[in-house]
Amino acid sequence: MTLFQRLPDGLEIRNRHEVIRIQAWGSHSLRVRASLHSIDVNDHGALGDAMEAGEPIIVIEGDRAEVVRGRIRVTAFLDRSEAIPEVHLAFSDTVSGRELLSEQREHFWTPGPRVYLGNRSGAFELQQEFTAYDGERLYGMGQRTHGRLNVKGLALDLVQRNGEVNIPFVLSDRGYGLLWNNPAVGRVEFADNATRWQVAQARQIDYWITAGGSPAEILAAYADATGHVPEFPRWASGFWQSKLRYRTQDELLEVAREFARRDLPLSVIVADYFHWSAMGDYRFDAEEWPDPSAMVEELREHGVELMVSVWPTVSPLSENYPRFRDEGLLVATDQGLEVHQSARDKGMPLAMPVSLYDPTNPRTREFVWDLIRRNYVSHGIGIWWLDASEPELNPAHPENLTFYAGPGAQVANIYPRENARLFAEGMAADGLPQTVLFSRSAWAGAQKYGTAVWSGDIPATWESLATQVRAGLNIAISGIPWWTTDIGGFHGGDASDPAYQELMVRWFQFGVFCPIFRLHGDRDPRNSDGYAASGGPNEPWSFGDHAYEIIAATIRLRERLRPYIHRQMAIASQTGLPPMRPLFVDFPDDAATWDVDDQFMFGPDILVAPVLHPGQRARPVYLPAGRTWTDAWTGQAMDGGQVVSIDAPLNRIPVFTTDGGPVLRAGDSEALLDEPNRTLA
Repeated sequence: MTLFQRLPDGLEIRNRHEVIRIQAWGSHSLRVRASLHSIDVNDHGALGDAMEAGEPIIVIEGDRAEVVRGRIRVTAFLDRSEAIPEVHLAFSDTVSGRELLSEQREHFWTPGPRVYLGNRSGAFELQQEFTAYDGERLYGMGQRTHGRLNVKGLALDLVQRNGEVNIPFVLSDRGYGLLWNNPAVGRVEFADNATRWQVAQARQIDYWITAGGSPAEILAAYADATGHVPEFPRWASGFWQSKLRYRTQDELLEVAREFARRDLPLSVIVADYFHWSAMGDYRFDAEEWPDPSAMVEELREHGVELMVSVWPTVSPLSENYPRFRDEGLLVATDQGLEVHQSARDKGMPLAMPVSLYDPTNPRTREFVWDLIRRNYVSHGIGIWWLDASEPELNPAHPENLTFYAGPGAQVANIYPRENARLFAEGMAADGLPQTVLFSRSAWAGAQKYGTAVWSGDIPATWESLATQVRAGLNIAISGIPWWTTDIGGFHGGDASDPAYQELMVRWFQFGVFCPIFRLHGDRDPRNSDGYAASGGPNEPWSFGDHAYEIIAATIRLRERLRPYIHRQMAIASQTGLPPMRPLFVDFPDDAATWDVDDQFMFGPDILVAPVLHPGQRARPVYLPAGRTWTDAWTGQAMDGGQVVSIDAPLNRIPVFTTDGGPVLRAGDSEALLDEPNRTLA
């Protein structure tokens, strides 16, 4: 029989009913697809059209074949000594000769490394099993709440949730990166005995794998394959002010005026949810926001841009609901009515069912963007907060959804990416400048639309702050360079409580070194009664005089950092290297950096060690080998390759720079060094 067939860009393998297609997909990368009977070229993954990669080297010898593309080699072989012979794939690095990753059977008899369990619809439950390696470290997989940087040993759901951003890309310290290019709902287990990817319903196995001599090379290949983030807008690098919520135009403008009176830098202010007349109207409530154009004009006089919250939910009371419903622009359901969540929106006496629009439908994208154009862009607004875009479901059953793109079980994970696409393509078609699409979720490839992600509705606790550091580093590894948190956490926090003021100060000190610098939260006293919701004060001056001194100095520090930040953002756009990243990205040859999970690099010249515990006034810091490091606050130089104990008085966290890095000690930050032991009490 003919087991192997050459393709112009790779190899096709046929054994019994199974078909495996291996194609060069980048200079050092391969794409692998496998199914029964035939390969479906129609998919909703992140890879798009085949990349220009040149012709791979293909060698076929009996029951064994090799495909080599640059640094990566895949060996395919059929072991006829097995009880039920199946094709096995093994990947290696052509430079080092090291095995990167190999398939393994689930059982010596059956099943094999790839499993297809049919459901009589033409789709399958799919399983793909790889060998687990002792001591391997794995990073990425989007943004999670498990509080770990190294995901080895974890089982992770492949589904979108508030705070759980599913981007199925993993980077290994063995020298490879792997994208599970399948948006189906499922699960991955990075266990000690095997790595297993599983989805409940899909047409075929599909993954992309690359080899690199460094993490930076792997991230560059991944950006080339899934898309590069656009240029970061100049206004976006400053301070963003937000709270749940400014209820009226006058309330929002008064906050912006207070920033101006205090000469406190401000770049963006946010009109949060329920500013609308009804979910699905996509316009301001005229009683509360009578003159949006005048509001935007006044804000711009202060150098401030307005961002508005846009939810994908459509109320049955919306003036646009009949058209959404009758033209099939809503997400459908396999069973039950086309309602997906409950909310107490404008005009509702209590929480009622609402629906989601379907951004995978081109006609939906066209209709929604037309509403956005007429009701927001016409007032000069061009920054979009794409909240609840997982989408947020209640009950959380994405498998019950049916999209224009396909069954929810097969494609639900692309919802946030397609929602970002709606806005990016709409703005581009209208000739509008590149913006930031501030989203609570993402999938692979969302970065090419200008998606920025924040970490969702997180607790206002020290434990949560520590979790955010690891979450931000993993989503950076997953291809999203634009990221932030709700400074201070979202749920709760009493602005008058000295204990919370300390947390807020430390969170600000972390936030100033995040790609996006944004304050948000639902502070005590909280009122969550639907559209009437509005939490307590959440402005920089809300947390007491001494906390304000430190917070204001931190905001001014961010202003001084903005030229440096834009240089790093330009690098991210060009190469895929995120500005906020784990130490091992810059120092892969220093073995100790692969285990440091509470520090990070902010560009190549700033090392940040956040304070993550109450009352902590010093902390250990690992300085990577191969450089001389300078304490940004004291000017003391220290050799790399050692752990040092660094003072962390309330007014600063440990930050180190290298030769040629930015100077941080200036202005208010320097003045605060004169009284390091003041407390907030």
